[in-house]
Amino acid sequence: MTIVKQMVFTPFPCTACGKCCRLVGNNEQTAFLDRGDGVCRHFDEATNLCGIYADRPLVCRVEDYYRTYFSEQTTWEDFVRINVEICRKLP
Repeated sequence: MTIVKQMVFTPFPCTACGKCCRLVGNNEQTAFLDRGDGVCRHFDEATNLCGIYADRPLVCRVEDYYRTYFSEQTTWEDFVRINVEICRKLP
């Protein structure tokens, strides 16, 4: 019998400011979401919410993205710290 350990994370401290959704055109991993002006085509500027939140791409799902690409390289806490620092620097 194989026991699979499920990682449990503290929630990512997203404030729903919308900064990352307004800059998808600046990153090659999110450029496919660009509606033509750098803003995500699924971003609702009136509410700062995602129009496809339940079905958003992997790159937009912070915990799943971490599990897929970074869990072998860094801790969740360090990943969160680095990303929060980046968020604070966004215009």
